[in-house]
Amino acid sequence: MPSAQSAAQVLGLSLLSLLTLLAAAPRAVAAEGWSLAPAGGGRPSFYAEGAPGAVLQDTVSVTNPGGHPVSVRLSGTGTGVPVTFAERSVRVPARTRADIPFTVTVPTGAAPGDHAGALVAEDGTGRTATVRIRLRADGPALSALTVEHLAVHGDRITYELVNRGTTVLVPRLAVHADGVFGRVLLDRAPRTLPVRLAPGTRTRLTEPWPGHPALDAAEVRLTATAAGGAQDTASAQARFVPWGAAAGAMGALTAGAAVTVVRLRRRRGDRAAEPPSTEIELTGAVR
Repeated sequence: MPSAQSAAQVLGLSLLSLLTLLAAAPRAVAAEGWSLAPAGGGRPSFYAEGAPGAVLQDTVSVTNPGGHPVSVRLSGTGTGVPVTFAERSVRVPARTRADIPFTVTVPTGAAPGDHAGALVAEDGTGRTATVRIRLRADGPALSALTVEHLAVHGDRITYELVNRGTTVLVPRLAVHADGVFGRVLLDRAPRTLPVRLAPGTRTRLTEPWPGHPALDAAEVRLTATAAGGAQDTASAQARFVPWGAAAGAMGALTAGAAVTVVRLRRRRGDRAAEPPSTEIELTGAVR
């Protein structure tokens, strides 16, 4: 049978363990901190859909499970996803949840398709929480692409691609060049370019041509295509002349012409130095 001293020791250890657990529990809750999530639960993010100009409403929740109040400031991020909150700064008491309504406006003229954004909450210590927003703008999807400002500069070809449609484009490019009498100088099969063109944007690109001819006249054609049937072709003329050899030939011709001029001037000078000739006509004998 255990002694009274042993029973007291066991009871003391049990009380110490219980006090340790009770002291640790608030710290565990506080370690979780406040959180940000769509109101109502069950949604990891926000999704909204509407035509350009539509105003869409939803609610975000800030939950504070801790023992002290927390103040957060709300903001929206993302291109083409404008967010307006009923309150930007919110103070949430301890063990309380605050529900904040907000609106998302589909921009007028927004390109049809998905636009990404996020709601961000930040407290006074700099800690942030984020919830993603996916906004789908309704409207017809139109793929249109143009090739502009095509030019040949020796060993490089410069051009611009412009997205004239309403969808994001990943263009493909084919390059072809013909010389005199239809001789093929350059022929590159279509390949995907490492660019993404948003609607209404343009990008300037360069195509290298290290093996261009030294002497020829070329017609260069660029054909750009993209998903949805977007396609455009542009052409430019280029003349290749070996200017070093041409300069040498022109120098030789100039020197030859100069020698010819000097010789002609010398001949004219010699003729001018000769004394004038006199002719005497004998009309008869002297008496």
